[in-house]
Amino acid sequence: MALESRITQEEIRKIPEKPIDREKTCPLLLRVFTTNGGRHHRGDEFARGQVPSSELQIYTWMDASLKELTSLVKEVYPEARKKGTHFGFAIVYPEPKRNGYRVKDIGNTMSGRKGENDSMTLQSQRFQIGDYLDIAITPPNRAPPLNPRMGMGRPF
Repeated sequence: MALESRITQEEIRKIPEKPIDREKTCPLLLRVFTTNGGRHHRGDEFARGQVPSSELQIYTWMDASLKELTSLVKEVYPEARKKGTHFGFAIVYPEPKRNGYRVKDIGNTMSGRKGENDSMTLQSQRFQIGDYLDIAITPPNRAPPLNPRMGMGRPF
């Protein structure tokens, strides 16, 4: 008999996070892949040991917020600093049953504007060391694509 979790995204956000002492805790290597077309990479682009070529490597902690990660990406990509640039975040993680990878949308930020996902952390979204982060960057003159998968996540 299979059990299915009924935990919602709102309940996940309410779970208190353990504070991380960045002075005493070693950072993790976060492998970040970016696109400039406003869409995330597909899960099959990570299959068979291959990864997209647009990789950034960031040392950070599990309590890193999406806004903090946005700032780090903007340091590398000056064109993403324009006010109104949209950043769509997704976690890419292995899905053994399908022998591939799954892309889970987790939140959005925007350059120069405050948003409801700014303080969301990797830890709060069940990121696990070894997962990838995919960031779809959309210039301010183009609307980000609506994604029907938003909110669908890793099974609990």
